[in-house]
Amino acid sequence: MTKFTDLGLGAEVLKAVAETGYDTPTPIQEQAIPVALTGLDVLGIAQTGTGKTAAFTLPMIERLAAGRSRARMPRAIVLAPTRELADQVAEAFEKYAKYHKLNWALLIGGVSMADQVAKLDRGVDVLICTPGRLLDLFERSKVLLTGVQIMVVDEADRMLDMGFIPDIERIFKLTPPTRQTLFFSATMPPEITRLTQQFLKNPVRIEVSRPATTNENITQYVLKVPHKDARAKRIALRTLLRTLDITNGIVFCNRKSDVDIVAKSLSVHGFDAAPIHGDLDQSLRMKTLEGFRNGNLKLLVASDVAARGLDIPAVGHVFNFDVPIHADDYVHRIGRTGRAGRTGEAYLLLTPGDDKNYDKVIKLIKKEPAVLDLEVDYSDLGDAPARSGRGDGRKGKGREKKPAERAPRGRKREDAVAPEPAPRAPEAEVLAEAPVSEKPARTADRRNKKPEKSRSEPKPTTPFGDHVPAFILRPTEIKA
Repeated sequence: MTKFTDLGLGAEVLKAVAETGYDTPTPIQEQAIPVALTGLDVLGIAQTGTGKTAAFTLPMIERLAAGRSRARMPRAIVLAPTRELADQVAEAFEKYAKYHKLNWALLIGGVSMADQVAKLDRGVDVLICTPGRLLDLFERSKVLLTGVQIMVVDEADRMLDMGFIPDIERIFKLTPPTRQTLFFSATMPPEITRLTQQFLKNPVRIEVSRPATTNENITQYVLKVPHKDARAKRIALRTLLRTLDITNGIVFCNRKSDVDIVAKSLSVHGFDAAPIHGDLDQSLRMKTLEGFRNGNLKLLVASDVAARGLDIPAVGHVFNFDVPIHADDYVHRIGRTGRAGRTGEAYLLLTPGDDKNYDKVIKLIKKEPAVLDLEVDYSDLGDAPARSGRGDGRKGKGREKKPAERAPRGRKREDAVAPEPAPRAPEAEVLAEAPVSEKPARTADRRNKKPEKSRSEPKPTTPFGDHVPAFILRPTEIKA
């Protein structure tokens, strides 16, 4: 069996690797590291969770050990699609380069640019960054790319999904043609193939497994939800969670708005859960991830921003609250579990409207998950009152109002609790506080002729200035 000591790495790197507890490389590491050490371009195709980060970090450290950086001129660039993945690469670099005098900087959005510029001014060997922040600093003349010797593109197919390919092309053109390129992707769609043909020089292709296949260590289940209502899915998810012995797990949603809703629903019902997606503040996202990594957070509710590349060890369960729109995302989602030889479980909630996307998933993975036999009580839609008017007969739970209790048209509907007199219309309250001219506003011929304004007429004190809207001048039409 191949060991790290057989790959041609130096004593300092091997010492750092040994301190992490690893002595046997994964297949992608075993094949990519010796090639990368020779200076050749590498095209690595491997599914997520196979150890790609070390496959390019270790040889990069070894090759940069003999040189020295200059101000604003990095010698190596690592491009990652998301801030979290870039931060993870930075952690790996710091861990493996601890016995080398190499400087590095993490360039991502959502954090202070001044601190990043200060590091660049002092000189860094390795820039670990997202494409947008790198180009932003380049356009401000804070970084020069003419001294780049090694360029790494990680999760290239994810770059394609997020619309970063034009940025990647521009960055390639800004770096010297003599650079070494280490290019990694889980899949090879036509656009990614075109990119590698254009910018890589006779790369050594390393494919350790068929693209977009699921890990055999993951047991997959599908839970059929007979309702399209998202509230029913939340009930099914909570019921499922209560039946499982969960150390930690990730719940994936298709939309960021659903991430927030599901996370709040779980928290309200007593589960230890928190959301993470691209719209959240960067410091909050990092804090949430750190809490999940160290075991302080049990359930992470995520969008696909966390689906690829994040090294979160020992995730026991993955839950697909939504069937992913793109079948590849299913593979990458459930790839968060069953890593490094461990076993894992993946669950998917399937509603009657998900058949089309589910068929794509089945076609891709070439196997159908086992149908989970779980009794779920859908009569209790506890997340929100049922708008359809059908309820379970309990007070305040989906009870339909009698005609006399209905709110007036134009008013916001209140929750169906004990009937109360309707509150005074806010328009009438404004009217009571503001003096109004005796002259009525014209509405029918407003487009053709404006009403004449009397110079002696006092100005209204309403917040609308000189023109008072008609709904304020006609309070008798507002029903109490």
